[in-house]
Amino acid sequence: MLERFLVPEKDRVFVESEKMRQATIEIFEKCGQSPADAALSADVLMTSDLRGCESHGVSNQLRVYVQMYGDREINPTPNVRVTRETDVTANLDGDGGLGLHVLPKAMELAIEKAEKHGMGAVTVHNSRHIGMLAYHSMMALEHDMIGLTTTAGNPMSMVPTHAGEKMFATNPWAWAAPARNEAPFVFDIATTQVAGNKLYLAKRVGAPMEPAWVADAEGTPIMESAQLPDEYMSLPFGGTREQGSHKGYGFAATCEILSTILSGMGPGFLMPKTPRPLMGHYVQAIKIDGFTDPDQFKDDMDRFLGGLRNAKPAPGHDRVVYAGLPEAEEVEIRQHEGIPYHREVIEWFESIKAELGLGFELV
Repeated sequence: MLERFLVPEKDRVFVESEKMRQATIEIFEKCGQSPADAALSADVLMTSDLRGCESHGVSNQLRVYVQMYGDREINPTPNVRVTRETDVTANLDGDGGLGLHVLPKAMELAIEKAEKHGMGAVTVHNSRHIGMLAYHSMMALEHDMIGLTTTAGNPMSMVPTHAGEKMFATNPWAWAAPARNEAPFVFDIATTQVAGNKLYLAKRVGAPMEPAWVADAEGTPIMESAQLPDEYMSLPFGGTREQGSHKGYGFAATCEILSTILSGMGPGFLMPKTPRPLMGHYVQAIKIDGFTDPDQFKDDMDRFLGGLRNAKPAPGHDRVVYAGLPEAEEVEIRQHEGIPYHREVIEWFESIKAELGLGFELV
């Protein structure tokens, strides 16, 4: 994550991951989730925090989920069921449940199908936010599989190239592939210039936007460094047509096809806009031994990723990294030193603890 999105040193409060995990479980259970679903939901958020992806951890997301449960916008006990199925595919009804514990069930089914047939792909309709996509893709790693996750729906935030209105959410993708000794390759990105939740982090810490990160309310890219305006639209990655925004736009559209249209929900921009519409998801598991020997694949991945890691750095840079390496390193640091949360986040936890009558202790 870019330095500007990190919690300023003066505002950091370090919390042991297990203490935060227990607090998050208690909050989810109070919202009506079963103990098993609460533990799974907390694991998704804590994996995000440990990997340094704070935009999708408890700091931003948990308070949103609590509000949605309070407003009865999320079903705390969904009956997740298969509505259409073949040997290698399925479509699940998420029954309005939180994607943090709904989507892992979809990936488990995709993995089960891939074990038997080499590949498995599952869509989910009628679901909610799934947190960090990498969590779901990484589930495939321990099975010697490659994992893919996409999600789409609402709220609208991204403006297509040359458009003057929002037509997509951030429409992210996440790929995960195993290696033997190197950290796994884990590529998790929004198809916007900047993930929506990172913009919330930027507002919290007062970080400025780079040129062509967002557009104004009319769809014109803002081409100078500035604070995030009150009204804006996110741009596809690339920012402007001259810098390749049509590529981000195309990836966003492909994500929409796989996640909402293939699952039967239709385009996100046609879904009801109030209050927080449902979302569609897509997961895929690819069994490596359907194509090559898994041991050879992982050895080749080590050579590939090690080659990238040891590439000569450009002037002014210390090293070259690949997707998944900094996050794996951050896990080791945060497991030892604790997770640095903004003091405002800790204040929120203390407030919700009192409001819900809970007993967890963070610091």
